[in-house]
Amino acid sequence: MFMELLDKISLKQEDTLYILEDVLDRGPHPVKTLRKLMEMPNAICIVGNHELMALECLEFLMQEITDTSIEELDAKMLDNLATWQCNGSKPTIDEFRELCLEEKQEVIDFIKEFSVYEEVTVSDRDYLLVHAGLGNFSPGKDIEDYSLHDLVWVRANYEEQYFEDTFVITGHTPTQTIEDNPNPGSIYQKNHHIAIDCGAHVPGGRLAAICLETGEEFYSSPNA
Repeated sequence: MFMELLDKISLKQEDTLYILEDVLDRGPHPVKTLRKLMEMPNAICIVGNHELMALECLEFLMQEITDTSIEELDAKMLDNLATWQCNGSKPTIDEFRELCLEEKQEVIDFIKEFSVYEEVTVSDRDYLLVHAGLGNFSPGKDIEDYSLHDLVWVRANYEEQYFEDTFVITGHTPTQTIEDNPNPGSIYQKNHHIAIDCGAHVPGGRLAAICLETGEEFYSSPNA
């Protein structure tokens, strides 16, 4: 689906592609998709909750599993592993295990470089790109004052306009689940919000992209 969408948007070398994440755990080839992004110098990845969960666990999974490593497994790591498992870690772990040690480290190092958010201006319009939203939103609050949890876990409130002059682009919340959305499964725009998670990992869902220069929307074929 990702390769199909890349073809549809005709990404050029001078273009910048922003990925609002949850690449991992979604679909059968999360690590393969991630490694494709590693080859793309014009792709900027913004961390999602699934990448954050993975980062908390993958380095542990690189260890040789022994009686000692199991005995030293603390409650926090055990909780991290359980949380990730409940949120669909299996395809990521399965593909990660197939990599050699060097490739595994490259994947981890790549995830560590992800942005927490991006601020861009296109055609005199300002955008804030963030995975989930602005949890505990308060007018006048600096973006640096939001916690990582606020930015990657707490869903955006699409009924509230956060900023007068800035549009907030988010993933995380599939548009199929937004209440009163007239076009579930399509990019949703309201109150200076642009929600682009179109549920690519669920049956009938699609992968979506939007061109900030033209406003044109692009979609992959529906997930079978």
